[in-house]
Amino acid sequence: MTSPQPTDLFSRSWSLYDLITEYNYMFHHEIYAEISHMLSQRRDHGEYRMLDLGCGNARFLAPVLLQFPPAHYQGVDLSEDALGEARDYLADLPDVELKHGDLLEAIHATTDKWDVIFTGYALHHLSADEKGAFFQAAARCLPADGWLLMVDVVREEGESREAYLRGYLKFMRESWTKVPEEQLEEACGHVASHDYPETLSALNAMTRAAGLNKGQIVSRHGQHYTVLFSKE
Repeated sequence: MTSPQPTDLFSRSWSLYDLITEYNYMFHHEIYAEISHMLSQRRDHGEYRMLDLGCGNARFLAPVLLQFPPAHYQGVDLSEDALGEARDYLADLPDVELKHGDLLEAIHATTDKWDVIFTGYALHHLSADEKGAFFQAAARCLPADGWLLMVDVVREEGESREAYLRGYLKFMRESWTKVPEEQLEEACGHVASHDYPETLSALNAMTRAAGLNKGQIVSRHGQHYTVLFSKE
């Protein structure tokens, strides 16, 4: 029997992810306010190119991009349902391209330069080797002043994956009170089977090996980090 893929849960029930974000269980409201602040500091509004890997439905990023629009936006995701919604949320941007596909394959395949590469809650599904390959490919695509903005869950230093999962599943079961029990347990099963977060030091080792600077922590909300990697 083929094991479920990381995106299967949200491909079957994208409404569950919308419910999680609606009640801010993964701190989307705070995180995207912080991303808005970061993009406000760039001087190339209307000119920069953004690649969004694991874009989902772009519900929270779209309002930010309307304030600080890119000249070209490309979003990549494995969920056709999510991409369908993203088309509506991003409709008012000047130049949008949405692709159905795997983020690792997409970053390896692109031959373009991207001023901002963004990925939200996606890299923790990759193995350590795959994450390393991702950072190598991302560094190749960034110009000298380019940014890699990563939103993701991160383990504490010295914390095992098993200990991280115990804590995160406890957080889900105690805090995600508006999620119906059956869907909550499905979400917990998804996390237990497919989440492989790294420590910040491990991520920094990967990015330094790729030619990127040590990550600048933009924000932290529990295990949920926003980190900026750059060449400068």
